Amino acid sequence: MVVQDRRGGAVTLAVACGAGLAVGLLATGCSPDGAAAEDQAPPARAAAASEVQRSADALVRADSARVRTTMETASGGTRVAIRGTGTYDFRTASGRLRVILPDPADKPGEGHQPVTEILAPGALYMKNRGAGVPADKWVRVATASLDDGNLVTGGVTDPLTAAELLRGARKVTYRGEGRLGGVRVRHYRGTTNIKAAARAASRRSRPALVAAEKGFTTEVVPFDAYLDDAGRVRKVRERFQFANGAPQGALVTSTTELSGFGVQVRRVALPERSAIYAGRIASATQ
Repeated sequence: MVVQDRRGGAVTLAVACGAGLAVGLLATGCSPDGAAAEDQAPPARAAAASEVQRSADALVRADSARVRTTMETASGGTRVAIRGTGTYDFRTASGRLRVILPDPADKPGEGHQPVTEILAPGALYMKNRGAGVPADKWVRVATASLDDGNLVTGGVTDPLTAAELLRGARKVTYRGEGRLGGVRVRHYRGTTNIKAAARAASRRSRPALVAAEKGFTTEVVPFDAYLDDAGRVRKVRERFQFANGAPQGALVTSTTELSGFGVQVRRVALPERSAIYAGRIASATQ
């Protein structure tokens, strides 16, 4: 999660989670029900890449969806996980999620209070952020100001941004068919390039991806994507590598699962200026 310190107008950001500095989490998970269809002729690599690259457009056509996220950080033998649930409106690139942080390292079993997050174009809003923030106040962070464009900092990858990142997909292979939630899906595996994705992204997602170009050890992001017959992302798992001050760096695996396309979602109302907290924000572990 974000640690913010305002001093004389300056804002510094860091990420703290679980037992030490980290960034977010997600279980690597497993393939959908059913093994890959060995007897099916796989699409050509170029066709597979094109289908993955167009998945963000298919989500916008779907209007909205229910969202489930998981993010896992592995660093120095320590793994920490954050989970979220909510809904997202692809037309407005906004959503509202309830995010569960891991138990404090010194208080196992006690847990943190859930954090409410509002995802919006250019901004992340968090309520019940933790120590030092009044219960009725929100914390606002400009996503383009974050080195990772908020791909992992908030503990949740914005669903539209996760799909827009696939616009830079390269070396994509078709892994076969399976089922997710009773829906037939096609499994693709490959890598995507953050810089290429930023160039091809929509106007709303581009600033975050441009910011993310400098936030990771490498611009190359391995992924697994599961698309339904309409070309929509049902599940995407992306793996980010960054230095984080650790000898071996840190690996953040972010998984986004989408269902209930077209579900009616309440319009996301952004907090009023008077509801935004402007003081010092303590670490999520405090």
